[in-house]
Amino acid sequence: MAPGLPDPKEIEELLLGGELRYTRVDAVRLSGVSREFSGRIWRAFGYPTMPDDAVAYTEGDVDALCRMRRLVEDGVLDEEGVIRLVRAFGQTMTRLAEWQVSLLRSMISEDPNESPSPEAVNAIVGIADSHIGEFEPLVLHAWRRQLASAGTRALAAAATRENGDSTGRPMTTVGFADMVSFTQVSRELNEIELARVVEWFEESTSDIIAACGGRVVKTLGDEVLFSAESPRVGAEIALTVASAIQDETEVPDVRVGVAHGPVLPLMGDVFGTTVNLAARLTSLARPGSVVIDAELAAELEKDPDYDVTRIVRRPVQGLGIIQPYVLRRSTKPPDA
Repeated sequence: MAPGLPDPKEIEELLLGGELRYTRVDAVRLSGVSREFSGRIWRAFGYPTMPDDAVAYTEGDVDALCRMRRLVEDGVLDEEGVIRLVRAFGQTMTRLAEWQVSLLRSMISEDPNESPSPEAVNAIVGIADSHIGEFEPLVLHAWRRQLASAGTRALAAAATRENGDSTGRPMTTVGFADMVSFTQVSRELNEIELARVVEWFEESTSDIIAACGGRVVKTLGDEVLFSAESPRVGAEIALTVASAIQDETEVPDVRVGVAHGPVLPLMGDVFGTTVNLAARLTSLARPGSVVIDAELAAELEKDPDYDVTRIVRRPVQGLGIIQPYVLRRSTKPPDA
């Protein structure tokens, strides 16, 4: 360890919120879960497998095992349900933690490859020591907010059959926003510049999607998948994203493909033919344009705020011949 740097174990215990005092054997004995179940839980969280004699667990780890044991004993979830829940938490928190560490590194230096000085590391550790208790409630608050939104959507979908197809899958508007010529741009920029472009793209599209009332399903670097409960909200997101990115000279244009139909929601993601169709429509769109499917066109064609233009039918892989439409904002006067 470099001179002047804090002890890694001290940093780990600071961030874990407790002393490393138990081995795996201790944690299993104190929590009352089986060795096999505890191993599955740690793997689902994304934690490495530790030797039985390694002192690597805190009171918080034991308490987490106890809580999951009670969920099973009370019949809230079975063991497979607990593992799925833990895996969702683990994958979500992994990305959050990596983003937070990157943010802290950027406070130390603009170059992520540059080794921070001992003074800078100690300053960041001091911030964590003083304010980590303020960060934790923010995570809980964000989770409750998102849980309330997801729960409301689920209840609304279950309340009426008109919001789904015959199989009960909710009718949803889904779209992809894709940066044009991203491969070429990635060759022209260095790693830091490219990271800033991707970060700006993700931040801008996420802000627009949230402001319009939609949901970011996932981001894939140069691509964002979003969903909306209504065709109009989906249309607003698509047109606003295409316009906002087009006005930014330092970022490539985007093309957007949107489809409306039944989807299968699963673990925060969405699946089905409607999602596949939206992805195919994106590949048909020109830079700065929005291309939609026939279902969404039918929903919007009588809306005076939009112009829906049919274009040439196209064959697409896995879906056969489709009829795409170009979506634009209406240029007609209000009384037309």
